[in-house]
Amino acid sequence: MNHRTFWKAAIMLACAAGLLLAQGKKDQKKGQPAAQEQPAQPAAPPPGSPVAKQPQVKSQKEAEAVMAIVNAQNPDARIKACDELVTNFADSEFKPLALYFSAVSYQQKNDYERMVISAERAVEADPQHYQAMLLLAQAIAMRTREFDLDREEKLKAAEGYATKAMELLKTAPRPNPNITDEQWAEAKKDFTAQAHESFALAAMARNQPDKAIEEFKTAISLTPTPDPSTLVRLAAAYNKAEKYDDAMATLDKVLALPDLHPTVKQIAQAERNRSVQLKQKGAAPAQLAPAK
Repeated sequence: MNHRTFWKAAIMLACAAGLLLAQGKKDQKKGQPAAQEQPAQPAAPPPGSPVAKQPQVKSQKEAEAVMAIVNAQNPDARIKACDELVTNFADSEFKPLALYFSAVSYQQKNDYERMVISAERAVEADPQHYQAMLLLAQAIAMRTREFDLDREEKLKAAEGYATKAMELLKTAPRPNPNITDEQWAEAKKDFTAQAHESFALAAMARNQPDKAIEEFKTAISLTPTPDPSTLVRLAAAYNKAEKYDDAMATLDKVLALPDLHPTVKQIAQAERNRSVQLKQKGAAPAQLAPAK
């Protein structure tokens, strides 16, 4: 499973919660209750690129609901905490982030239908939520098959989300002041890589392996440490394009990675075995052909 989407979001939520807690401590030092009805003005960000407006809580209860999401230890607990915040604080500025976390948690549980619903609600709550768009783009493209009757409808939706996310990322401000310009530049490259991976998955669903290879390679080039799952998908595209040596070379790199997740390792090994079998099958007619 690809975890980079979740952990980038986790960092952003943790930073937001950190700012929230810092403000609470500041209020308490002044002898005031934390998270008053009128949110305090955030401190001026350090020099650098623009910073997005930070979400603020309107009460101590809302602050506790946000912290419940931060402290959740598993997907089920996180979904419960997200649902409680959205239900009990419908006007919360943390609502889009809670809906996104709910979507990612459903993804971890392999609950595709609820993941899509939560991600779509996140985009509805925040039309500039590029992370939710990227989650939708990849999930829809990955679940679409070549002979689905509604294939083009689904793939156009996936590509639409990916394209919109890429446009938003061009001018997106830093999510919070604790992220440096350098870190944000790298994060935007990673997000853009996710968009290109969605384009690649759409090309695979259309049986366009050469286009998929191009998009996968673009995605890989944008990040210093490509996700092993992306490399395995690239190898699958090579196999579909009958470029078996390229597939095996790519999978050998994956299998040589330290601390490779057992599931990814199993899939990579199975795909490599398939590469060998496909190459042997392709070579068989040539071996039987009479010499000229």
